[in-house]
Amino acid sequence: MAGTITTGSAPRLLQLGVKAVWDNANKAWEPIYPKLFKTEKSKSAYELTVQMSNMGLAAVKAEGDDIEFDSTKQLFSPKYVHAAFGKGFVVTREAMDDNKYNYYSKGAKALNHCMSVTREVRTHVLYNTAFATSSAMAGGDGVAMIATNHPNGHGGTYSNRLAVDANFSEAALEDMLKQIMRAKDDRGLARKLRPMKLVGHTDQMFDFDRVLNSNLRSGTAENDKNAVKGTISGGFVLSPYLDANTKSWFILTDADEGMTFYDRTPLEFGEDKAFTSDNMRYKAYMRFSTGYSDPQGIFGSEGQ
Repeated sequence: MAGTITTGSAPRLLQLGVKAVWDNANKAWEPIYPKLFKTEKSKSAYELTVQMSNMGLAAVKAEGDDIEFDSTKQLFSPKYVHAAFGKGFVVTREAMDDNKYNYYSKGAKALNHCMSVTREVRTHVLYNTAFATSSAMAGGDGVAMIATNHPNGHGGTYSNRLAVDANFSEAALEDMLKQIMRAKDDRGLARKLRPMKLVGHTDQMFDFDRVLNSNLRSGTAENDKNAVKGTISGGFVLSPYLDANTKSWFILTDADEGMTFYDRTPLEFGEDKAFTSDNMRYKAYMRFSTGYSDPQGIFGSEGQ
């Protein structure tokens, strides 16, 4: 009968209300991981990147002589394998009949919070294991993400770790900035990398701010200019999820294939009603992977 409100109307109105709560919670959460990774889309079960060697310097060409030819070769092929994550909750028919709307609201917020924190924790794993071999990429060079012995494609090794690990300080920052500016490619040519972001645990907030933002050198009685101010264009990023070692710190560079987040399935929310029980079911799902193809996209120190 037209104009009649049936019992079937309530679940749909409830779904819309819960979805609105989910959307508001999603907007309220400020994620950290996009500041730590370059985000890329993916439409495959996994992503494979192929690292190619560079060419050496061009040779002088004498009049009438042939141009000297060079070649490149495949080095490593890091593989990003996406992982799926999901969680849900159920509201019984009886709870729905009793109009426990706050339960829906709290459930939607809790589910959104659960998924958001899960994404942060999982994306921070690489940083929290950066100095252990478990951080090595499948198909990569086989050593820890931050190491002093990354194999070079044309022989020898290179480092993206301070020679002697040090807690963050002005002097340690200067040493790492020098190391970044000295970075070379597999043919031994300068890469001209630029430091983009300083990354560390929230415990390092005040040290980061003093060293990077003071007009004069911090912790000294001299009236010297703060030479490191403005050297890191993206400033600093703090995260409470870098909790494996709160003294470790990192600098992200502008290397093309550094820290990367592949978003296979963005965080989504869904709901339905079970026919036999009349229970309302709500779920969240996402699928992604993180990794790096070029270790020189990040430099770090484990602290002391």
